[in-house]
Amino acid sequence: MTATHQVKLKPGDTIGILGGGQLGRMLAMAAARLGLRCRMFSPDPDSPAFDVVLNATCAEYADVEALELFAADVDVITYEFENVPAAAAMILAARRPVLPNRKILETTQDRLAEKDFVRQLDIGTADYADVCSAASLRAAIARIGLPAVLKTRRFGYDGKGQAIIQQGDDTDQIWEELGTRSAILEAFVPFEREISVIAARSAEGQVECFDVTENEHRDHILKTSRVPADIPDALAAQACGIAEKIATALNYVGVLAVELFVVKGDGGPKVLVNEIAPRVHNSGHWTLDGATISQFEQHIRAIAGWPLGKPVRHGPVIMTNLIGEEINGYERWLTVPGAAVHIYNKGTPRPGRKMGHITQVLPQTQNHTTQGR
Repeated sequence: MTATHQVKLKPGDTIGILGGGQLGRMLAMAAARLGLRCRMFSPDPDSPAFDVVLNATCAEYADVEALELFAADVDVITYEFENVPAAAAMILAARRPVLPNRKILETTQDRLAEKDFVRQLDIGTADYADVCSAASLRAAIARIGLPAVLKTRRFGYDGKGQAIIQQGDDTDQIWEELGTRSAILEAFVPFEREISVIAARSAEGQVECFDVTENEHRDHILKTSRVPADIPDALAAQACGIAEKIATALNYVGVLAVELFVVKGDGGPKVLVNEIAPRVHNSGHWTLDGATISQFEQHIRAIAGWPLGKPVRHGPVIMTNLIGEEINGYERWLTVPGAAVHIYNKGTPRPGRKMGHITQVLPQTQNHTTQGR
């Protein structure tokens, strides 16, 4: 198989996955259920995804020989995180299909490029400005106003690589502490709630969206997801339409997540796009137990060239992340009706580290917005 051929895997074929974290672990488990093998590539010898596959490559992403040998052993390549080094993606794409396409990473790895892309589709975002120096930060603040959020253009996640700027703050010091030469300043959004859409798109252009998820973050880390989101049906349909428009414009193959803010508008609530994640996503973990098909299986189907499933939710669902030491209390969830326990086997808990999650499928008549708090 060459990188120019349409991918059409059959049971027994092998998927290469870049990254060895919990997302890679769950992708490999979904693939196994469909009779597909996976081979992981990760520089971390303690990668939790290594536990669930027969074959893995432990090497740096700059190791060209290791990349070439990895590509030779697989039929298609995907990734569980978006910060795949461009050089590694290029080497692999010359030898095997890489899905989603590596060129999509050029857009989604750069917050400024991503915002520009979304705006070009006539989709709303917060106001933003390119920042490359302390002086340009001051100019951006003068235009956008405060409060605002300063973010590195690349490599930020779970609140890392960003700072909120308030009136009276020392902007020169904040710029110096951020330690970058390329950043983006975004207007602070007084949102009513945070939501996300998990969408899958096939190579043929079929798009399937899961029900809109409502998310609650603590210390910049996702803590709970609730489905369905407590928003009007028309707004949910608009959010799904935005995700489909983005996936189609990117000619995307696989699962992506679109994070959005719900904000007040003159004619009622509206949505603004916050970020795009070109991969399976934490806010879609509820699909493992709460729907007829999970985000992980949808991704595997899409990159394998198989038809997507039509996801049907089993009822109101809550997903709760077990962060840091919270994993030590996993036993109390084992006897909770409707709860499923997922432990990532990441070793020693660390503050802010996602160690596992719980999904709860509630009775249809139960008010999901009051559960799990």
